Amino acid sequence: MDDTGRSHELTRRTALGVMAAGVGAASASRAGASTAAGAPTPGQLGWDEASGRYVLPDLPYPHDALEPFIDEQTMRIHHGKHHAGYVRKLNGALQAMAELRSQGDDAGLSDHWARELSFNGGGHVNHTLFWTGMAPAGDGGGGRPSGALAEGIDRDFGSYAEFEAQFRAVAGAVKGSGWGWLAYEPIAGRLLVAHMHNQEHSLFAGLVPLLGVDVWEHAYYLRYQNRRAEYVAAFMNVVNWAEIGRRFEAARAG
Repeated sequence: MDDTGRSHELTRRTALGVMAAGVGAASASRAGASTAAGAPTPGQLGWDEASGRYVLPDLPYPHDALEPFIDEQTMRIHHGKHHAGYVRKLNGALQAMAELRSQGDDAGLSDHWARELSFNGGGHVNHTLFWTGMAPAGDGGGGRPSGALAEGIDRDFGSYAEFEAQFRAVAGAVKGSGWGWLAYEPIAGRLLVAHMHNQEHSLFAGLVPLLGVDVWEHAYYLRYQNRRAEYVAAFMNVVNWAEIGRRFEAARAG
């Protein structure tokens, strides 16, 4: 794997670690147990130990739970078709890479399957973070962050209003398909807003993704058509700030 591949893999691994911490905390809260006792299983992160394959995680809420901000039909297609497709192709890329290792690569297909692995693996991780980064309005979704995350936003952006304006502007300005992210940069220990083209590029090495909004057209076109800015504004009403705060704490803890 070249340096670019290693950077992508490190970012993915860090994202999964942060996601695991968040799932563990949420599980502990529901069970009334400690965070340590509520550590996530591989299945909660989309990995099936028995089959040795990635699986599509269930949504943490019903398909219509994010109405009126994100509609039920979009959620069904986005999760059940698009995300499922990334999982299926991720498994296919992993299988193809395994076959190349055992049989050789006389046809020179390693680069193709490495790109498929990065693209579809990125799609799977990004979407898993996306679903769990939202919650129904009035049931944890919307409002504003609190605690250490709120303090970090005030320190690094000036205020929550300034952060939201920049987040919405960056997500709205992505050319073509991609994502807008609130991320933690561990070297400086600060929060940043960044964009990502497609599924896997433009988050520089080491940046830990915390809150992502999917701005591929399939995420919003049924309801918002070409009004991406309106969709991103609506998305802010379903952000699960408690979960994003857990991810921030996990990222700061390394």
